Parts: sequence; structure tokens; C-alpha cells
Amino acid sequence: MFDLMLRVLSTHLFLNQRLHPGLLELAERAGAQAVEIFAARQHFDYTSRDHVMELATWFRSNPLEPFSMHAPLFPDREMGRAGAPAVNVLHPDKARRIDAMDEIKRALESAEHIPLRHLVVHLGERTDMWSPRSIEYAMTALEHLGAFARPLGVKVLVENLMSEPTTPEHLVTILDLGHLDSVGVCLDLGHAHATVGLDEAVSTLSKRIVSTHVHDNHGVRDEHLWPGDGTIDWAKTAGMLQSLPALPATVLEISYSLNDEPASIPEKIKAGFEKLTGATAH
Repeated sequence: MFDLMLRVLSTHLFLNQRLHPGLLELAERAGAQAVEIFAARQHFDYTSRDHVMELATWFRSNPLEPFSMHAPLFPDREMGRAGAPAVNVLHPDKARRIDAMDEIKRALESAEHIPLRHLVVHLGERTDMWSPRSIEYAMTALEHLGAFARPLGVKVLVENLMSEPTTPEHLVTILDLGHLDSVGVCLDLGHAHATVGLDEAVSTLSKRIVSTHVHDNHGVRDEHLWPGDGTIDWAKTAGMLQSLPALPATVLEISYSLNDEPASIPEKIKAGFEKLTGATAH
């Protein structure tokens, strides 16, 4: 028998829509116990008190938990398509790093009203390189964000991406060198599958894993497919996660651009959770 992992739906699935109570209710009906709010201004406008309070009020009277927030990737409402620079805490330009930190803190301030438990952070962009400078910038950013998040009751989680500074091995180096014991890891299963492989990622990050981003791909591109639509061995992956020192949350993080029929989405969410949180192993 498998222990049941917390079932969390990332609102990334609805990124091209304004996040409203109806979408949260859909997540709950589909079997989610919690959500990860994706902080993109066109979706969740964390700069709008009205939007923050609308969601805070809903969470206060409903059992669905605001488990985590994904830090913003862009500071605008177009995900950078209009030319806004990415939120990059590893950028060589100090002004860009400061702007990135300010944007993440701006989003995290919503935890004053929405009782978030975790903040998932990207360290840089895909083209960033591994260097002593990137290690220094990463440690500084995580230390700073941790100090900001702690009084809000939020734990910072760093995510493995498809870049040099965020390989599992390099994340451990950053956390160890910075003595960042309070920072956890969100293991992105799709990113791991398309880079170092899930076996290596799970074994390297092991005790630090608090949460997982669950999505599928074919081992080459970051496709964010429904589990089972790519080449990840989900039964094996579920077994590896079950063997971790602490059972991580499973955050279903599916692309908003797959154009699924709206009527099919609840069943697909349920089936996605079942890949990792089903009661029996195969």
C-alpha cells in the first residue's frame, strides 16, 4: 500500500484566465486538497488588493488549502511577450537582480492575507551558466527571500530547472555552501526527466524535497503534459517518492496551452493525481 501524498493543483493550468473562486472550486471538485497559486499578474494580480482579498475571503470559508505560491517569472501581464525582462535573481546586472527580488517580495506580500505555506523560486533562466558568481547570487537571493518569508510563515523552496545552476547537484552545492538549512526543494519531475533523470534527481535531493511538480514529457522538451502522455515511468517514480524520508506534496503543473476541452479537465486532474497518489503500487 502507498501512503497518500497531498494532492495539490497548480493554477498554471489556468494561466490565461483570471484566477477566481470558480476555478478554485473546480480544483476542489476534481480531488485537489490544495492549490499552488501561480503568481502571474494576468492570472493572479498580487498587486491588486481587491484580487488578493477576494481569494483570501474564499479560502477562509473553504477547505481547499493555499499550499504554495510559484514566484513570478515576469513582472508584466504578457509573460514577457511585450518586452518586459524576466524576473532573474542571477542576472549579471545588479539592478536587474534587485528588481527581481522586489517583484518576488511584492507577490509574497499576499501571504499577509492568504495563508501560504511555501514559495517556489526559480534561480535564473535557462541560459544562465554555473559559476562562482551565480553561486554567490543564488545564496544571497535565497537568504534574503528566506528572511522576508519567515515572518509570514512561508518556507522557500528552490526548483530544479533545465539550466546549469539548477541541476540537483548544483542546488545541493548552493544550499550547503550557504548553510541554507531552512530552504527546501520543489523537485520538478518533468525537468529532471529531460535532464539528469529521475533516479539521480531523487537520490541527490532526497532529504530536502518538500514538494514535487508533476507533469510529463518525452525526455527532450519541457512540455508540461498530463501524466501518462509522455515517457515518465510513473509507477517507478511513485515508488521512489514513497521511499523519501518525508512524503512530498504532489503539485500537478500542467501547461495552459494544451487546449483541453473544459469538460474533460476535472477527470484529467483526477487521473493525474492517481498516477502518484493512488493507493496501490503496480
